[in-house]
Amino acid sequence: MKQNEFSNKRVVVTDCERYMGPIAVKHFRSEGADVLAWSEALNSQEAIEALLATAGDTDILIANFGANPRPNKVENIADEEWFGLCDEILHPFMRVVRAFAGPMKEKGRGKIVAITSAAPLRAIYGASAYSAVRGAQNAFVRSAGSELARAGVQFNAIAQNYVENEDYYPKEKRENPRFQEELKQLATRRCAEAQETANLMAFLASEQNTHIVGQAVPFAGGWATNS
Repeated sequence: MKQNEFSNKRVVVTDCERYMGPIAVKHFRSEGADVLAWSEALNSQEAIEALLATAGDTDILIANFGANPRPNKVENIADEEWFGLCDEILHPFMRVVRAFAGPMKEKGRGKIVAITSAAPLRAIYGASAYSAVRGAQNAFVRSAGSELARAGVQFNAIAQNYVENEDYYPKEKRENPRFQEELKQLATRRCAEAQETANLMAFLASEQNTHIVGQAVPFAGGWATNS
C-alpha cells in the first residue's frame, strides 16, 4: 500500500457496530481517511436518503451487514426467519449500493467493498436460509460489479469465514476446545484476525487495485477456495 493512500478519502462504513464494521472504521481512520461510521438501520429509502445527505461526496463504501444466522432445518424455516435475514442483510445491502453507485458513476470513479460470507460456497447443515441470503449478496456483486466497472467503479466482496468478530466468532467461541478441534479442517488451521480482513478490504478499496471486478473473494483459510 502507498503511504497516505486514504488521506482525504471519504469512507462510509455501514452497520459499523456489527460484524466487520468496528475493524473497518478503526483501520481506515488509522490510514488517514475521513470515515463516516453509520450504525442506523437502512431499512427504508428514507433511511438511505439520510445516509446520503450526511455522507456527501464519497470515495469508498464498505457495505457491511451482520445478522443472527437463525440456523434451522429446511422444514422448520419460519417466514419470520427468512424475511428477517433479508431485511437485515440483503435488502439494505442492495439499497446502499444502489444509492452510492449513481454518484460514483457520474464521477467515473469509486470503490465499493462488501463484507459478505463464504457460507454459500459450501453446504452447511442447518444454514440454508442464511447461506441463501449471503449467496444472493455474492451474486449481486458479480453482476453489478461487471456493470459498474464500465463506468470506472470497482465493486467487490470479501466472502469470509473463520475470521474473528463479535457476531460470529467472539473470543469465548475461539477459545473453546471444540472450536479449536474444528479449526483442524482448515488448511491454515487457525481463525484469522479481524485485521487481516481490514488489510484485504483496504487493498480492494485502494488505487493499487485496478483489475479486480465483481469478485466475491473467498477469505476462509482454505475452507472455501472458489466463489
